[in-house]
Amino acid sequence: MTENIFPDRDTFLERPAKEHLLKQHGLVVWFTGLSGAGKSTLAVTLERKLFAEGLLTQVLDGDKIRNGLNSNLGFTEEERVENIRRIAEVSKLFSDCGVVAISAFISPTNEIRSMARNIIGDKNFFEVYVSTPVSVCEERDPKGLYEKARAGIIKDFTGVSAPYEAPADANLIIDTTDCSVEEATGIIFERVLPLVKEGGWENEQ
Repeated sequence: MTENIFPDRDTFLERPAKEHLLKQHGLVVWFTGLSGAGKSTLAVTLERKLFAEGLLTQVLDGDKIRNGLNSNLGFTEEERVENIRRIAEVSKLFSDCGVVAISAFISPTNEIRSMARNIIGDKNFFEVYVSTPVSVCEERDPKGLYEKARAGIIKDFTGVSAPYEAPADANLIIDTTDCSVEEATGIIFERVLPLVKEGGWENEQ
């Protein structure tokens, strides 16, 4: 019962102290898009570029989360919402410690992404919409998921039998159809780096 839980927040070490220690600002870079759009590839590549700049990062990827933290969740509408809610809470914990959390999840509706943004906080949430069309994603189909969805083996598959709502307020839109991983990552990196470098938030205000 959460109404009976009263954390003594005055005893917690505050976020600015942790950010000062790391010489960086916490941020959640939230990748959204269809399966096969390139979210995880861009997330991993972005992490390496930020790490090369001396920044502490953590990638949160759908498969790893589903096999660990959220292994008890299925794919009903309620469980999908709970999946994203937990991911947003974990991402917030990382950003509150000054870490750059890079989250790569389909998160198919504006409502579910708004929930994540509200949990994390608008100032700490940088949304990247990987807008690669479903036709291109299906051609890639690295896990064979679209084929299974077309065959009816996978139900409620986003982009085939379940809808995907394009973000209404993404901070950045990237289409990987004719853009290399290096080019796309470079564009994202140039936008994110000033936000996480010490002093970056002040420059954005």
